[in-house]
Amino acid sequence: MATALGALSLESDDEALGAPHRPSGTTAHGGRGVDVLIAGVGPALAAASTASALTAAALQGNPYGLVVSAGIGGGFQPEAGVGSLVVADEIVAADLGAETEDGFVSVTDLGFGTVRHHPPADLVRLVGDAVGARTGAVLTVSTVTGTAERARALRERHPGALAEAMEGFGVAEAAAAHGVPVLEVRAISNPVGPRDRAAWRIPDALAALTEGFGKLLPVLESWNRHDQ
Repeated sequence: MATALGALSLESDDEALGAPHRPSGTTAHGGRGVDVLIAGVGPALAAASTASALTAAALQGNPYGLVVSAGIGGGFQPEAGVGSLVVADEIVAADLGAETEDGFVSVTDLGFGTVRHHPPADLVRLVGDAVGARTGAVLTVSTVTGTAERARALRERHPGALAEAMEGFGVAEAAAAHGVPVLEVRAISNPVGPRDRAAWRIPDALAALTEGFGKLLPVLESWNRHDQ
């Protein structure tokens, strides 16, 4: 397949864990046909960083064939336990819309656009099997959930959700604008719900993500969107 772009989200706690600081938008040209982009935190920055990388590659005559949004995230319990991996079969902008007296109304229901992107189903299945991940919806939020009440509200609106993060929908929007398929992979570092930093397991999640990518790359190398 053509070169894949891996858009990694950076969390503010990375430096405290000893990870080197790299500015958002930095791209490292890796081996095995994958370039790694530090996309930044939040959907807007992730979209801008991804779009810039996709545009630059296209102008150079070497467009990407796939974008992978990857990082850590919160897991809805008990389906997505801490330290597990989740592969999105749906990437959903969970808080893009309007609050009304009758509750939340999505941008789609307002008639202004989409709040969902669907990665290629065959690739989701292959990657999920390869890395031992559950597959389901991954929600993109601009504000991380910090209360049980909001966690319940998200589950009610999105009963198939396994995880929440902050970048996937932005990455997916940029990929869609370029006609490039997208995949999202998340390692669960904490439960979705009341904010409890003592319960975070960021090193465990990063270790799971690293191990998962070792199993993911052979799948990406063999997958070709045009064969499907």
